[in-house]
Amino acid sequence: MFFDINLLLLVLCFYFSSASFSPRYSTSCQLQGQFHLNGMHKAGDVIIGGLFQIHFFSTHPDLSYTSEAQQPTCYGFDVLGFKQAQTMAFAIDEINRNPNLLPNVTLGYSVYDNCLQLGIGFRGALKLASGQEEQVIIHESCEGTPPVLGIVGDSSSTRSIAISAVLGLYRMPMVSYFATCACLSNRQKFPSFFRTIPSDAFQVRAMIQMLKHFGWTWAGLLISDDDYGLHAARSFQSDLSPADGGCLAYTEILPWSEDRVELRRIVDLIKKSTARVVIVFAHESQMIDLMKEVVRQNVTGLQWIASEAWTSAAVLQTPHLMPYLGGTLGIAIRRGEIPGLREFMLQTYPYLNHNNSYGNSVVRFWEHTFKCRFAPPPSGWVEAGGAICTGQEDLETVQTEFLDILNLRPEYNVYKAVYALAYALHELLQCEPGRGPSSGNSCGDLQRLEPWQLVYYLEKVNFTTSFGDEVSFDENGDVLPIYDIMNWQWLPDGGIKVQNVGEVKKSALKGEELTLHEDKIYWNFVSKKPPHSVCSESCPPGTRRARKKGEPECCFDCILCSEGKINSTECISCPEDFWSSPQRDLCVPKTVEFLSYHEPLGICLTATSLLGTFICAVVLGIFIYHRKTPIVRANNSELSFQLLVSLKLCFLCSLLFIGRPRLWTCQLRHAAFGISFVLCVSCILVKTMVVLAVFKASKPGGGASLKWFGAVQQRGTVLVLTSVQAAICTAWLVSASPVPHKNTQYHNDKIVYECVVGSTIGFAVLLGYIGLLALLSFLLAFLARNLPDNFNEAKLITFSMLIFCAVWVAFVPAYISSPGKYADAVEVFAILASSFGLLLALFGPKCYIILLRPERNTKKAIMGRGTTKL
Repeated sequence: MFFDINLLLLVLCFYFSSASFSPRYSTSCQLQGQFHLNGMHKAGDVIIGGLFQIHFFSTHPDLSYTSEAQQPTCYGFDVLGFKQAQTMAFAIDEINRNPNLLPNVTLGYSVYDNCLQLGIGFRGALKLASGQEEQVIIHESCEGTPPVLGIVGDSSSTRSIAISAVLGLYRMPMVSYFATCACLSNRQKFPSFFRTIPSDAFQVRAMIQMLKHFGWTWAGLLISDDDYGLHAARSFQSDLSPADGGCLAYTEILPWSEDRVELRRIVDLIKKSTARVVIVFAHESQMIDLMKEVVRQNVTGLQWIASEAWTSAAVLQTPHLMPYLGGTLGIAIRRGEIPGLREFMLQTYPYLNHNNSYGNSVVRFWEHTFKCRFAPPPSGWVEAGGAICTGQEDLETVQTEFLDILNLRPEYNVYKAVYALAYALHELLQCEPGRGPSSGNSCGDLQRLEPWQLVYYLEKVNFTTSFGDEVSFDENGDVLPIYDIMNWQWLPDGGIKVQNVGEVKKSALKGEELTLHEDKIYWNFVSKKPPHSVCSESCPPGTRRARKKGEPECCFDCILCSEGKINSTECISCPEDFWSSPQRDLCVPKTVEFLSYHEPLGICLTATSLLGTFICAVVLGIFIYHRKTPIVRANNSELSFQLLVSLKLCFLCSLLFIGRPRLWTCQLRHAAFGISFVLCVSCILVKTMVVLAVFKASKPGGGASLKWFGAVQQRGTVLVLTSVQAAICTAWLVSASPVPHKNTQYHNDKIVYECVVGSTIGFAVLLGYIGLLALLSFLLAFLARNLPDNFNEAKLITFSMLIFCAVWVAFVPAYISSPGKYADAVEVFAILASSFGLLLALFGPKCYIILLRPERNTKKAIMGRGTTKL
């Protein structure tokens, strides 16, 4: 619950039992049986109410209902609360003197002391709302008080929640200058609540920004046991995350009374915690009790973060506490300047007559300030050395916070709250008939004003103070937020200074902004630098966080990322073309692998290919040069030339398998390889068939067979057989063309560039056709291996085909089992091996005779050997 409902019911029962609730105007000149509430009043055409903390404490009346209840007594004078009330009086006086604001309308006020008690503050609010103020007789005609259109207050979130919940039923506006609970932004529950101090939700976000700015991911939180602290804790739990600012090491509730046992437990927890940053979202009195225990246990080395409730607490800024609280960073209400306020304060004098509009508040202030008592003093007062007040004492001769106008913070909010109500009333009275918020678009009348009309115009208020701050309310009644960042500095001479080191604000255009002047910040550490407050150190590059069981997310172990993943929070996979570095700290491009011209294997294969091409060219040159010799002519020179050209193409096509695969090389390599080898094997096949035909023609009646193997038929056969392979390649390229592919399956850290064959069937048909021709050539040559001749060509063809078939039979399993570039290397090796086998087997013996045994390169030598055999 936001407040004690039982207490509220008792207050309401007591209030209504003592006075009838009438709507704003009293029906009689005198109200009977009411509690006397300490307050200040000033007559005017329109009255603005106020609730301020002028006393710290009050006695609790007997509510047993067995006797007439005694009125509570307030004691413990609060100078700052009285100063805030006087600021409201000054603002109203200033508005009355301003001819441009509310002309012809005089503002008055009725201010009540809440004595820091919900019941008393609630009673004062009901008196203001009902019009049953004690000073009801304004004129001799016994008329009631002017209407109270709005209330400035209260200073506490808890009291504001209770009071605004009731005032909201009647849409009476309440503008608080100090209630910060985020819960008050709920427009459904508090439809007429406004405030000139930012919400705690914004204060929490400001603190989170500070934590993030300094890298403090591990902090403790101490809160007060009320709406102020509990709602702040909820905001921290919802807004603070490891990604945005960190984690809370602990959350503890500070006791209201000086509970030594509980405070000792909390301070022990602070000492044992590894969190070096402590956020305190509590009140000044609770911080005083906490610091007593901190000093007793001598807990130093902490960075304190103060909420606005105790950032400016002078009682804590003492040399005794600065070794512990020095360097504190605090959120403070925006400081403002109010010209003329000090002169107004100096006019405060106790007029001791019954018409004194200030009541006894000024008397209490005077007695508190000058340490005197007005007559009649208590018994023994004078004898004890106490002075009698004359009322003529000079305020400028004493040191008092009352006259301090250099640090106007809550007072500045009071000033803005009064002006907000005044500007809203001004707009209400300036309303043009037919454009008003009332039924029928009518406007409000000074004689018949209603509070809800003021709510309508408060929502649209937008003005700028003389200090330059813009004041307007959002849809939740919250003012445009701005806070000062303060730093408690311990000066070398032992003095203490609270220095403004930045600000945090929210603008319509830029959103929330934190500005810090780090060079101005005093750090209460030996290093004179910001402390280090983390639960676990950041994981080094290449590791990931593994949360410790049962602990917040900011506490973790660091585990090495698996291969291919990097980062220091959560290991993420590298992009497809990247891989993690050995340190797992960044993604580096994967090693690209293909059969390159620059690596030893590629260089060797390239050199071998060029060597084979060169040898073919040399052999071709030898054969051309010796084309008229018997050994060249006897072996069908045209087919030999075609065979040498095709072998040269076979050697050259192997170069297409080396280098980075491109679309054109992938499409051309297998087509060139298939057609070149078919051309080569076709020449050998025709050559074998010619040998068989010649042998047949040498027999009686076999001459007719030679006419089927003339030059034209030989060329035609080679062309037809090669065209079949060309058709196979064309169909393959059109239907499922080979394409380059980046393969990452072989190695995780490598990209293997390879050519995907596209259609396995097409590739198999291409190889099968070559194998068919080679097998046919081998069989025919094998049948003709024992033909009688001086130089048996069939034997050489048989041997060459045996080599060719052996190479390509071994190629298939080797190709399938070889990954990446090695598959291309295997294919290149098979091409070169089979090409060299054909070249050496078919042309090696011939070149040997031509170059080294020219005496055997004669028709006679060839025919002689043949005759002998026959």
